[in-house]
Amino acid sequence: MKIQRLRIAGFGPYKNEQVIDFERFDDDGIFLITGKTGAGKSSILDAICFALYGNVPRYEGTESQLRSDYCEPEDPTFVELDFGLGERDYRLYRTPRYEKARKRGTGTTLAQPDARLDLRSNEGWRTIATRPVDVGHELGRILPLKQDQFLQVILLAQNRFQKFLLAKTDDRRAVLRTLFGTVRFEQLETVLIDRRKSLDDELVAVELRLAGLAASAAGQAQCEAAEGTADRDWFDRAQQQLDGQFGRAIDAAERAGTALAAATLHHRMQEDLRRRQDRRDTAAAEAAVLAGRQESVAADRVAVQAANRAARVWPLLTARREAEEALAAAVAVEADARDRLHTLAEEEPGDGPASAGAAGTESHETVGAVIEELLGRLGSLNDVLVAEHMLPGLERELTEVRTRLARHEEALAAAQARVVRLPGQIDTVDRDRSVAALAAAREPEARARLTRLEAARAAAEEVSVRGAELEGAFQADRTAAAANTAAAVQFQVLVDRRLAGHAGELAEQLVDGKACEVCGSTVHPARAVSAGEPVTESDIEEARLQMTARQAALEQTRARIQEINLRLAEARGRAGDRSVDALETDVAAASGNLAAARQAAAQETELKSEKARLLADLDEAGRALAEVRQAKDLDSTRLTERGSQQAGILERVAAQRGRCASVTELVDRLQRELEAARTLDDALDRSREHRGVRDAAAAAVEAQLAVEGFAAEAAAVAARLTEAALLQVEARIRRHDDETAAALAVLAEPELGGLPDEPVDAAPARRDQAAAAALRDTAIADRASLAERVTVTTGLVGEARSLFDASAALLATQSQVRVLAAVVHGEEPNTKRMRLETYVLAAQLEQIIAAANGRLRTMTGGRYALEHDDSLQYRGSQSGLGLAIRDEHTGRARPTHSLSGGETFLASLALALGLAEVVSNQAGGIALDTLFVDEGFGSLDSATLETAMSTLDGLRAGGRTIGLISHVDSMKEQIPAKLSIIVTDQGCSEIEPALLPV
Repeated sequence: MKIQRLRIAGFGPYKNEQVIDFERFDDDGIFLITGKTGAGKSSILDAICFALYGNVPRYEGTESQLRSDYCEPEDPTFVELDFGLGERDYRLYRTPRYEKARKRGTGTTLAQPDARLDLRSNEGWRTIATRPVDVGHELGRILPLKQDQFLQVILLAQNRFQKFLLAKTDDRRAVLRTLFGTVRFEQLETVLIDRRKSLDDELVAVELRLAGLAASAAGQAQCEAAEGTADRDWFDRAQQQLDGQFGRAIDAAERAGTALAAATLHHRMQEDLRRRQDRRDTAAAEAAVLAGRQESVAADRVAVQAANRAARVWPLLTARREAEEALAAAVAVEADARDRLHTLAEEEPGDGPASAGAAGTESHETVGAVIEELLGRLGSLNDVLVAEHMLPGLERELTEVRTRLARHEEALAAAQARVVRLPGQIDTVDRDRSVAALAAAREPEARARLTRLEAARAAAEEVSVRGAELEGAFQADRTAAAANTAAAVQFQVLVDRRLAGHAGELAEQLVDGKACEVCGSTVHPARAVSAGEPVTESDIEEARLQMTARQAALEQTRARIQEINLRLAEARGRAGDRSVDALETDVAAASGNLAAARQAAAQETELKSEKARLLADLDEAGRALAEVRQAKDLDSTRLTERGSQQAGILERVAAQRGRCASVTELVDRLQRELEAARTLDDALDRSREHRGVRDAAAAAVEAQLAVEGFAAEAAAVAARLTEAALLQVEARIRRHDDETAAALAVLAEPELGGLPDEPVDAAPARRDQAAAAALRDTAIADRASLAERVTVTTGLVGEARSLFDASAALLATQSQVRVLAAVVHGEEPNTKRMRLETYVLAAQLEQIIAAANGRLRTMTGGRYALEHDDSLQYRGSQSGLGLAIRDEHTGRARPTHSLSGGETFLASLALALGLAEVVSNQAGGIALDTLFVDEGFGSLDSATLETAMSTLDGLRAGGRTIGLISHVDSMKEQIPAKLSIIVTDQGCSEIEPALLPV
């Protein structure tokens, strides 16, 4: 990994933008970052760490301290880092959380963290991530070093590796665990311990379960309980004893079933005989009742026949009545038509004597002559009527022509003014369009910002929702935990009660005079009494299932909490720890900016169209001026022509209208009289037609009455029945016939012949059947009870056999896991008292020491070397990560804190470089092309400083660049390449301009 370029602004002591090009020092290989104390040398390393990981360890995650105290609210704060990894170049841009000036109004607002990751390609920089959380995920994929590893490998900050040299075992374990990710070994240790405890609990559970199974089997088989722990033979004997009882119960149930079948057959025969006697007696009684109704049924038959004959006459009577009603209506219409014609004849002004004379006659010939005369008069008026109808149109046309002439005058003046005005409007549109195009160019930037803010707002809303879900999940977890505990307690209580109640269960099965299956006595003077309701095996099994269900529910709530926590963390990362209200304000502002840019773009488009329209209008105005002049001349000619045509038509109308106000009025009067004459002619035809229909209907009625045998119309009307009444009488007749046939059919059945007259009594047979059924039910109940006990006992014995088979393997597994857990946990038989994770870290520490000693021996002239100390610690504390320093002058190892200040620096530097080498190899062997060392070189004498510098100078091999932070004068003399930091008069720091990139 190579650090190439750094650009910062508003960060630490740097108010104004500063740019550092680290590639300038590639030829020198080693350069010095110098400046007086507090100038901001370490802040350069802080900026690199912040760009890569979003925080700075020495500020303990307080982002507000990263912003420069010299910044004004409107000044930006950001860090931009270019680095190379492998064959690719990346650029990181990151801002912390800080107070900035509001875009609208006064005061400040909280700016949320932002980040962006770019990748260099042939076309330039291409963005691959735009949010802090996405940038973090992408960096985690491409950069194998975690933050602690990066600080141990590339940024060797003040006192960090000296602390590692002098740290206690537990502190050193924490550092190494973070660097090498060995927490999985601690998790393995926890899993083994939990497995050991689980196996212990399983063995205890097996023993308790076997005791419970033995007690339950003794109760089911009603035999003597086992002394001590029941073995396989005891369970087999209990099973055999219960199987014998069950066989005897099966034989007794079969004998009782045979006796019940015989009693049932006899009872059924008696019941069948009594049923046939009842059917015979019922049918005879019904036949006698039906015979008494014969007279009324015969009368109904006669009425039905008469009604059927009247039904054939009734349609003709209805048709005659309808014909008479139609004739009366036609005569009334004829009278109305005659009156209408009389009225119109009297209104005639005297020009139609023929129509007036025919109004009082009824012949078709007279009415036809009137119609012919009226048609002739109307035909002679058609041409004049058409001309008269043209008069309003001519008047309107004359008015319109006069109006158009006036408008032509106005349009002519307006067109001339428009031709003069349009060029100035076109110039104004050009100026407005330039302003709108400039504002519309800001739309892409406004859209991108709005997208980022909307995504952050959605994440902030999700944070609120997930928080509520998390609270609900915690409440559900507490409820599930309480239910799980209650279920476990209930299960144990039932097991204890079950074991304690076996004696009571056996005592309840004792019967006076019957030998006890345990002692053989027929006298039971002191029976044990169960305390409370007895607990069955099903009760215990139900409690066990309930306990298992509660445990599963508790595991689900724990998994739900983990899932919500994960989603909540992701949402917080996307929201950048900003509230919904703050984001809502920024989204509203960004939406306003985007809307303004879009409005400007729309306005620019509209102005472009407006200019094109104005240019077209200018061309059109010239053409319109010529067209208006031509239209004015045409309308003047048309006005003269239409005036002459109107005068000729008025002369013809006056000659034809007579005493009427107009020809139209005269034609309307003649049309009404013609319509009345035609209506009277039609009414005469309809009256004649309806009289013929009425006479034919009357003749048909008389003929049908004679055919059906009715002397008069009244007799047919009296005999008629409505359809409902007819159906009712016919149904009554059919019901009588059906019931009579059914009763006679029952009496004719062969099985009813020859039956005894006296009723048969089936009660004795019924009592015999009931007694046999009771005996059978008792035998079946005994058999079912024994079958259930056999089933339960078989299950108990099978489970006991499985437990016997599994307990041997379980005991062997428990012994192995117990020993393995003790060794991994650093207990006996682990003589080193070294835990598994510590053992793995000790191997890593040995690699670090081996890498560090090569440099330490060189820097100390072979005098000192680091040693790994895995001896037992004070009071049996766990060991494995101790460090000691071997002094070849004495041949002994001593504690690291006994070194002098200069010796401690050299040992710490060697250890840090060795650690960096091992960590980089563990991270995939990445190349470390850049290294920064921020350490107190001022504590070294000249000889030691020379040695340290020689060691660091050797790190330049392979193109590596080393940056040293120091203000020691001798180092300034030895290192020509420098990055100098100065403090301005305003108090903020700047990098000397000579070192800034061109």
